[in-house]
Amino acid sequence: MLTALALLVATLAALGFAGLALARRPAGARLLHGACAVAGFALVAGGVAGLLGGPQTIDLPFGPPWGPARLALDPLSSWFLLPLGIAVACASLFALGGIHGTVPARELVPWPLFIAGMALTVLSADGFTLLLGFEAMSLASWALVAHDHAQAENRRAARIYLGFAGFGGLTLILAIGLLAGGAGDVAFAVLREAPPEGLRAIGVLLLVLAGTGSKAGLAPLHVWLPLAHPAAPSHVSAVMSGAMTKVALYILARFAFDLMGPAQPFWMGAPLIALGAASAVIGALRANLEDDTKTLLACSTIENVGLIAMGLGLALAFRGSDLTAMAALAAGAALLHALNHAVFKTLLFLAAGEVLHGALSRRLDRLGGLIHRMPWTAWAALVGTAAAASLPPLSGFASEWLLLQALLAGWRVGDLAFQMGVAAATALAALAAALAASAMVRFWGLAFLGRPRTPRAAGAEETGGAARIALLLPAGLTVLLGLAPGLMLDLAEPALRLMAGAAAPRAGSLAIGAAEGGARYWPLFVAALLAGAIGLAVWLVRRRAPAGVARGPAWDCGFIAAPPHLPFGDPATQPSAAGFGQPLRRMLGESLLAARESVTMPPPGDTRPALLRASHHDPVLAALEGPLPRWREAIATQAEKLRDLSIRQCLGLTFGAVVLMLALLAWLEAR
Repeated sequence: MLTALALLVATLAALGFAGLALARRPAGARLLHGACAVAGFALVAGGVAGLLGGPQTIDLPFGPPWGPARLALDPLSSWFLLPLGIAVACASLFALGGIHGTVPARELVPWPLFIAGMALTVLSADGFTLLLGFEAMSLASWALVAHDHAQAENRRAARIYLGFAGFGGLTLILAIGLLAGGAGDVAFAVLREAPPEGLRAIGVLLLVLAGTGSKAGLAPLHVWLPLAHPAAPSHVSAVMSGAMTKVALYILARFAFDLMGPAQPFWMGAPLIALGAASAVIGALRANLEDDTKTLLACSTIENVGLIAMGLGLALAFRGSDLTAMAALAAGAALLHALNHAVFKTLLFLAAGEVLHGALSRRLDRLGGLIHRMPWTAWAALVGTAAAASLPPLSGFASEWLLLQALLAGWRVGDLAFQMGVAAATALAALAAALAASAMVRFWGLAFLGRPRTPRAAGAEETGGAARIALLLPAGLTVLLGLAPGLMLDLAEPALRLMAGAAAPRAGSLAIGAAEGGARYWPLFVAALLAGAIGLAVWLVRRRAPAGVARGPAWDCGFIAAPPHLPFGDPATQPSAAGFGQPLRRMLGESLLAARESVTMPPPGDTRPALLRASHHDPVLAALEGPLPRWREAIATQAEKLRDLSIRQCLGLTFGAVVLMLALLAWLEAR
């Protein structure tokens, strides 16, 4: 199976270079996206086979001077192939269904290279191969973000994204170098035999956390997501959010649970829990304030990545305290939520892309009433928003319920400071879940309910064929994963044993549980109960309804003085995106996101309308964009002075750099 996956990665890379020729005709673009869809299903099959079979390793016929590049398929990499394959298959089907005419080469060429880079990263078995895949993934996704470079905001988004990608790659290079300094090799098999200790372990964890956090979107390195996702094509945004962030979390899990050894202290999980809680709250709050659909969904990704990071941090802490069952519970919650989020967030981004195609807008205030014009998209998006809002019995509830049970068990770690921190993190996770539910209600309600706010929304049309299948497939998977979380935990058992040394606590094949004698969740029973309650409510309404049904215009909230051409009131009088988020903007946005409001009220007798202006910005982005340009100018000024140095001075600088490198190597060898 691993050999087949290696050939698949090579085929995707070759397909990317062939995209220059395929871009000249529509049939070529369809062939490329169809092949990528097949590759996505093949990745899923490879992941399932890897979880059911034993680990495999192969050497590639190329590599660095010190040895061949290596690939491996073990339970952890196999699990992360599942979200990667599902997201790629659905996104490629969506792109296949949306082809109308020729597709520019700048969109076709990077797409299979992007997929190949992610797959190579997950399958890597040494530091060189991991960095090769990571950089290929970063550069290809940057090219896709910058595809529409005619717009200034897209160029800015691509520039910021490239900066974060470069920072992430640099920190991972340093982390691998710090690990290899003690092991003498970059092969994962050798690194496992010499795990870091003390300050070196702390340095490796911090570097990996910075590198993967900048790619996954952990606060405070999250600011590129709300900028890059709207700039990229919709199917690319779906994979960036659903799969690329999971590849970054895979690297974090690979280092923290595998390469750094099992003997790390419990407090190594504290930074992950803290950053995860901050990311969850900030992302969910921003999702309630954004009026761009893709930006809103990108902020929701920050929230969900934070929840996954909290699960990984708890698993590290429990494992360091020899609580293997609780470590497996927390790791199971993280792995399950990584898969669930990949599925329903892919669905939501594709639904947002379908809305953009049908209504020609991403702004919530220019949508509305699309459930009548785009029913397939509306109902599929409802499944995704319900899962993102953690409503049972859908997939988002099961994994977040497991995470909550793991948080509530944090008192088992016998350290008072850690217990207080976990208690605060539990409160923040609950707050983030409530904010996420509010954001999803706001997204789906303003986009699909009410009346169309623009003529284009009133005449929107949805796409059929492969694009519709691309929406229905993740919608169905979201329901199935929500009804069978226990089966997925059974499938993930080899990965959990690798991470925590034990399987997740179970309560039978139809339920999931926290621990022996603890809480239980029965998804099928909850689904039957909800179906019965909804059916009873419908039956009672129909039974008590009068014999004749009269239809009339909906109540317009008192706005009866409508102009003649709008007999049922002005659609602009419906709740707006800014108005829907006003309470949260006032309560939390002012302190966390520098939110501001201003009201312009004309004097009596003036016929001009009153205006409410609302704005917010991320303080992290402002802090980064403030000093960084000044530092760049200062460094450039100093670098310009190097041009005036003599040959003797240049040789002296080179000799000094060599001496410093030799001293560093001698120090590492001595340790």
